[in-house]
Amino acid sequence: MYKLMNVEIVNFPETLVAVIEHIGSPTLEHQSILQLIAWRKENKLPPSDINKSYGVHYNDPNTTPADQYHVDLCVSVEKRIAENSFGVINKTIPALRCARARHFGSRRTMTTARELYEEWLPTSGEKLGSFPIIFHYVNVGPQVLETEMITDVYLPIL
Repeated sequence: MYKLMNVEIVNFPETLVAVIEHIGSPTLEHQSILQLIAWRKENKLPPSDINKSYGVHYNDPNTTPADQYHVDLCVSVEKRIAENSFGVINKTIPALRCARARHFGSRRTMTTARELYEEWLPTSGEKLGSFPIIFHYVNVGPQVLETEMITDVYLPIL
């Protein structure tokens, strides 16, 4: 049953990002996150309006074989980054037209992406774009309680 979600059509701006590519079991994703956090700390890039935290999700961890799961863990940056020992690389999220829905609460139990794909999209009159779904982790850090987490989910559309 389609549950009413507040969905807005927005233009996601082209965004330069520093990326750790996580390919493999979702259970090991936290190790990749810790690697990105260590890189951020070394480069003095705390979470902010300038250095936003994103996840570009190439597939669904619930339906993809663990060895094929792929997510880019990203930090928006103002300029290209130097080669480094952390394995963080440069990528660009292109400018995209997207459906955006906001999720409040734990990211471990989030169903917003699935609802956008399976419930909102078929009834919206929109067509799915070719870029993967993007999660913007609006607030991150050890001080953020799970119940206070905010995540904007961007579904690229044509």
